[in-house]
Amino acid sequence: MTQNAMVEVEELVREIARALVDEPSAVEVESVGRDENTVLKLRVAPTDVGKVIGKQGRTARSMRTILGAVSMKVHHRYTLDILEEDEA
Repeated sequence: MTQNAMVEVEELVREIARALVDEPSAVEVESVGRDENTVLKLRVAPTDVGKVIGKQGRTARSMRTILGAVSMKVHHRYTLDILEEDEA
């Protein structure tokens, strides 16, 4: 897994989230690398959390589906965590 591919996946998640929210400047994506997978922690403004989760979690599920497809292509597993304001 190259560092460049990891940055590109982070940027993909960041751009999708920015397109969904009212405050795109508040979107932050942090990657936490592990041996076999990378956890992407998505943080948005408190008023935008519902927008990235969507009705019954459909938007979040769709973002995770895209990450699953990317994972297959780059042979590295990615998971997405959507953090609320009080989580670290």
